[in-house]
Amino acid sequence: MFKFFKKNPIWASNSILAPSDGTAVPINTIEDPVFSQGAMGIGVAVNPSSDNVYAPVSGNVTMVAATKHGIGISTAEGRDILIHMGVDTVELKGKPFKVLVNSGDEVKAGEKIAVMNRQEVEANGKLSTIIVVETNSAERMDKLNLVKTGTVKHGTDLAEFSY
Repeated sequence: MFKFFKKNPIWASNSILAPSDGTAVPINTIEDPVFSQGAMGIGVAVNPSSDNVYAPVSGNVTMVAATKHGIGISTAEGRDILIHMGVDTVELKGKPFKVLVNSGDEVKAGEKIAVMNRQEVEANGKLSTIIVVETNSAERMDKLNLVKTGTVKHGTDLAEFSY
């Protein structure tokens, strides 16, 4: 009823917002060599303390994985962003995930896009870490500077792009 009083996060086109409440960590510290070694692109990670997942950038949803563990967003600036929920969660075949967006949707940074049942993910022996990477960073020659580690709230600045 009073949604218009809700404060939306401020997003700059060169930033990534925290996709969840939790603990922000450098991507090279996560337990997934594909992401931690940068094979998928530059990025950041959050160990969530909430099941809610929010868009870290504004843009067009370009992909929702059939197994619901990944969502792609393309920004107006040409950045291809992947939000990957959990480590090795493709094996869970979508069961612990509820995706709230579809391919082709426009999303605003800070908008709720998914729910991940962390308890179910972890009960299956998986980590619930949320990973956000720019998959076309090598083409663009982008760098990503982590501006916050430790405890974060969704929608707060987590990292900034530079060239």
